[in-house]
Amino acid sequence: MALQFYNTLTRTKEEFHTVHPGEVRMYTCGPTVYDFPTIGNLRAYIFGDLLHKYLKYKGYKVTYVINITDVDDKTIAGSQKGKITLKDYTKKHREAFFEDMKSSNIEPADVYPEATSHISDMVGFVKILLQKGHAYQSEGSTYFKIASFPSYGKLSHMDLQGLKAGARVSSDEYEKEQVADFALWKAWDEKDGDIFWETEVGKGRPGWHIECSVMSMKYLGKHFDIHTGGVDLIFPHHENEIAQSEAANGEKFVNFWLHNEHLMVDGKKMAKSLGNYYTLRDLINKGYNPIAIRYLLMATHYRQQLNFTFDGLEASKNALQRLYDFVDNLKMVEGEGDYSRLKEILAKAKQEFEDALDDDLNVSEVLGVIFNLVKDVNKLMDEKKISKSDGERVLELMNKFDSVLGILKREELILDEEIEKSIEERSKARKEKNFELADQIRKDLEAKGIILEDTPQGVKWKRKM
Repeated sequence: MALQFYNTLTRTKEEFHTVHPGEVRMYTCGPTVYDFPTIGNLRAYIFGDLLHKYLKYKGYKVTYVINITDVDDKTIAGSQKGKITLKDYTKKHREAFFEDMKSSNIEPADVYPEATSHISDMVGFVKILLQKGHAYQSEGSTYFKIASFPSYGKLSHMDLQGLKAGARVSSDEYEKEQVADFALWKAWDEKDGDIFWETEVGKGRPGWHIECSVMSMKYLGKHFDIHTGGVDLIFPHHENEIAQSEAANGEKFVNFWLHNEHLMVDGKKMAKSLGNYYTLRDLINKGYNPIAIRYLLMATHYRQQLNFTFDGLEASKNALQRLYDFVDNLKMVEGEGDYSRLKEILAKAKQEFEDALDDDLNVSEVLGVIFNLVKDVNKLMDEKKISKSDGERVLELMNKFDSVLGILKREELILDEEIEKSIEERSKARKEKNFELADQIRKDLEAKGIILEDTPQGVKWKRKM
């Protein structure tokens, strides 16, 4: 099966082809650093990470860019309210974003451009749009002239018959009912305080939409392969990106637009007022493993709404534990081996894994493939038909799968030798009928994330979630 993605631009699933053979240039709308990322934001970054990793798995050379929006309506309002500089205000939220990415096992992008470091590029871009007649100035601000771009609305499939010529909107975020000429450069006003730049297009600061156009093209070129983000960004943000970029350059901006659906919490829209608003760190503070959270946010196909529940998070935790137990058991197999049977099982799993991801990243089906593999291999292990070398082959495939999924990562809490030493001490204590010491060693290991199991073959241990 050829690699296919659902393209929001065409509303169809299309075979993936790159602008440059063997290379993928990809952009994800990154955080506006005015608050901590929510689990809804996190879902978008995990989706981008899954796509990034699978493209590399397929052998593409990938250049991945995620921007940092550190100047916009929200960041300015936050810094003014807190009476601190914009840089100081955004710094803690930028650092929190990177901490959350690391905790979630999200592979770093190649570039994280910040809006405030690209002001001169944005000013140059505004000047091009003015020169080409796609923009105009009014009361110190510069606006994009939608009427000059006849295909405006092609991403969001909007009917622009009711559009009033010359109507303007200055807010970075607005609804479809407010469609109008949008701000490229915003004139300074008192609520901006000391946040402004003196430029050739006036005293002020950039609009939100121009930031992504300028930064994506600087690092990926005027025409690149993939742009991702949440469905909430289709309009106005991505629609405006297309209009201003194609108007300035006279060529197609992006080939594939991939959007992940909304995240709900207990069937409702996430909101602080409803008490169902969660960041990653909120859930970690409740004792949940960030990799279990990654599993849950990834397990539903990206184009389907995801309903987050704590029951679902517990189920994800249990699913991961099953995979961890499987991996641990593979490291200890000592059967005779029957590679002819195993070879077929592994080949089938690999083919089904790739077929599912080639079909618009159908990760739900992928997880079914992996758990079928676990079931089939466990059966062989029960029959003593897996040798040590066979176990290593299965582990190799599991690790290959995990290069895409990123869910088998575990913090090595203590060294295996330390575990074995504690088990020996416990066994010695039991032989000497010092059950109090034996129980204490078990409790100490449990506190470090190690569970002991007494079996006819001796004591076995595993790491818990």
